[in-house]
Amino acid sequence: MTIEIKTPTFPESVADGTVATWYKQPGEAISRDELIVDIETDKVVLEVVASADGVLKEIIKGEGEIVLSAEVLGIFEEGGIASAPGAVAETKAEAVDTVEGIIMSPAARKMAEENGISASDVVATGKDGRVTKEDILNHLKAPKAAAAPVAAPASAPTPVAKTAGNANAGAISFDAGDRIEKRVPMTRLRSTIAKRLVSAQQNAAMLTTYNEVNMKPIMEMRKKYQDRFVKAHGVKLGFMSFFVKAATEALKKFPAVNASIDGSDMIYHGYQDIGVAVSTERGLVVPILRDTDDMGLAEVESTIGDFGARARDGKLGIDEMQGGTFTISNGGTFGSLLSTPILNPPQTAIMGMHKIQDRPMAVDGEVVILPMMYLALSYDHRMIDGKEAVQFLVAIKDMLEDPARLLLDI
Repeated sequence: MTIEIKTPTFPESVADGTVATWYKQPGEAISRDELIVDIETDKVVLEVVASADGVLKEIIKGEGEIVLSAEVLGIFEEGGIASAPGAVAETKAEAVDTVEGIIMSPAARKMAEENGISASDVVATGKDGRVTKEDILNHLKAPKAAAAPVAAPASAPTPVAKTAGNANAGAISFDAGDRIEKRVPMTRLRSTIAKRLVSAQQNAAMLTTYNEVNMKPIMEMRKKYQDRFVKAHGVKLGFMSFFVKAATEALKKFPAVNASIDGSDMIYHGYQDIGVAVSTERGLVVPILRDTDDMGLAEVESTIGDFGARARDGKLGIDEMQGGTFTISNGGTFGSLLSTPILNPPQTAIMGMHKIQDRPMAVDGEVVILPMMYLALSYDHRMIDGKEAVQFLVAIKDMLEDPARLLLDI
């Protein structure tokens, strides 16, 4: 029975997608639930898997082509068998390094070619000794061994650009002294991020207010209860959960910061859905913590940990990144001391956390060294007055410097 392979049904917020990678070629056998093709949208990468055992008969939309919701990508024959010997040989030729006779998946072969990697240098972990895309990524991440001395070549070889992972990820490096360039297309995710950030600055009256918070009380609490917390909940107590809970309480007191703008209307939300910015090789994604007022510290930590792991693997669902009434970004994990976060429309505010650094502070007329963190709140002045923005940030500062206030709701 012939079955059409279609793109998943996109939600209203996603207009179209791009065919990222075909993992099978026409004539190749496919097992039930085996990955056939990846579709990249401006939010996530969607996987299309086989609904039954069979054979891929035809590819209609090739890699790089734009596709719409529920559009036909290819033809699949349920219960079919691999192509005739001639066709099989042709298919296998595409998936095998003809010089070294090493089996490679199409995605792995493409990445190896982009990075100038020889198949014989890669440790294969796939079935029947097949080199997978993950094997190429692991090879790129592995430290390079020192090369043995060799005779000088008659002429210098042409320098080749080396990329870490997907060339679109932007992690490109060159040998010292290289004067070469490599042009790669911007991924849909990075392109969408760029458009949204530019739009936010052009269409909102964005201002930023700053404050600083003494992290010593939180750090002492973590040190005191960390072991018991891990034993009770199976997850470490981090800083983000305290910021999420403090932001939740502050949002309840200042509803304009928890609001959004829709055209000429201002929408006030009676709930707190906080987005947590997560950095991945493909770009920044913002999964949403739903109803944070009902979440405990342990649930916040475990959910954020799950988001981070699945974001790096490209496993987040579109519905997990839709909505949100407020966003928290933590540039401190990369060493940022101070920055200005850009709004995540249609939200009216975003808070930026930064690096914790020991600084001399005046306390009761004496100089004391304290672990301090700068906080930044960018907000849309069309919706939020400066007074509200400053008071919101001060409320978060007060709760973090006296964590008992989080429990007492004061």
